[in-house]
Amino acid sequence: MVPNLLGGLSLIADDLPAAVAAPMSVFFTADTHFGDHRTINISRRPFANAADMTEALVERWNAVVGSDDVVWHLGDVARRPADVAALLARLNGTKHLLRGNNDPDATLAADGWDSVADYAEITLEGRQLVLCHYPFRSWNGQHRGAINLHGHSHGRLKPMPRQFDVGVDVHDFVPVQLDGLLQSR
Repeated sequence: MVPNLLGGLSLIADDLPAAVAAPMSVFFTADTHFGDHRTINISRRPFANAADMTEALVERWNAVVGSDDVVWHLGDVARRPADVAALLARLNGTKHLLRGNNDPDATLAADGWDSVADYAEITLEGRQLVLCHYPFRSWNGQHRGAINLHGHSHGRLKPMPRQFDVGVDVHDFVPVQLDGLLQSR
């Protein structure tokens, strides 16, 4: 792992342990807002209450993510930081967090994260990915084919070329894989 200038992580497959360098699958998600009743109204989520939403999100996550998979959560995890460790224990996969605007320090400190940062650059399937909670107008490697994955906008922004919102509101409340994102356009 190489720190970058923005305080995040730069990960290159060659620098990672074998268990992380060749995971079964890599997924991306954001804006789960577990337990947050406000998100049901703001984002018009189809759940009766926050408990139902949390249970549905956990079930949908675990239906696609296996225990050997890797998940990059691009921020805005949960309403109550005290609930995060228990939620992470229920969710399959090795979990990396990139802080969102609704993630206080206690969320970052919760047991269950394999890494925590504000920003990351990773190479996956030969593609350079720039990951952050926030969508960028421009990003490192943008004009050399790099892809920006983000959350925060809950599907409300018109994407730029090679830019994808990985938030649950856009993807039927499940984490997504890179190939699915690329095939969506």
